[in-house]
Amino acid sequence: MTYPNGKVALADVNVSIQGGDFVFLVGPSGAGKSTFIRLLIREQVPTAGNVRVAGHDLLRMRRGQVPGLRRRIGIVFQDFRLLPNKTVWENVAFALDVTGSPRAIVRQRVPQLLNLVGLHDHAHHLPTQLSGGEQQRTAIARALVHDPAILIADEPTGNLDPVTSWEIIQLLIQINELGTTVLMATHNQEIVNAMRRRVLALEGGQLVRDEAAAAYEREY
Repeated sequence: MTYPNGKVALADVNVSIQGGDFVFLVGPSGAGKSTFIRLLIREQVPTAGNVRVAGHDLLRMRRGQVPGLRRRIGIVFQDFRLLPNKTVWENVAFALDVTGSPRAIVRQRVPQLLNLVGLHDHAHHLPTQLSGGEQQRTAIARALVHDPAILIADEPTGNLDPVTSWEIIQLLIQINELGTTVLMATHNQEIVNAMRRRVLALEGGQLVRDEAAAAYEREY
C-alpha cells in the first residue's frame, strides 16, 4: 500500500491467517498496523497485490458487496465508539436494526450476546453509567451481532487498567474458542508474552516476523 504522497505504508507483506486462529498484530506506531486492518475491511484497497478475506477477493468486490463483507467481520476499537444516548441493549440492537433484522431476531440475539459478555444486568444502563471494561464488553457484543467469522480488535485494552485488560482478553479467548478467528492489534507486551499465540510484527511497513507461540519481542 503506497499513499498518493509516496509514503509506503505496507511493502511485500505476505500473510495467511486460517479460520479459528488467534493472532496478535504488533509493531511501533506508524508500522502499518492500521493500514493492514483497513485493507482487511476494504476501507482501502492496496496499490499492488491481493487481499482475500472470508473467501472474497476484495479487489474485485463491487461497492454494493462491501456491507455484506463487513457483516462477516466484527471490529472493536480502543475508544469503544458506543452511541452515548442509547442503552447497552440499544447499542447492541442498533447494529441489527440498521441491517433490517426482524424484531424477533433482535429480541433473541441481544440477550444472548449480553449474557456472553456478562452484561445482562446492565442492559438498560447508558455508556456513562458503565466502567471502561463494561463499555468494551458492550462494544464486543455489538461486534458479534452478525455472528462474524472474524473479530478484529484494534488496541481493545488500550484504555483499560491491567486487571480489566485481562478480563477482556479472557473474553476474546472464549470467543475464539467458539470458532471466531481473532486478530488483535496491540502494544501490550505483557498480554502477548503471557498468551504465547502467533505474532505478526510490522516495522516500517514490512512484515519482520511471523512466529507461532511467540513473545512480543523476538527471542534469541
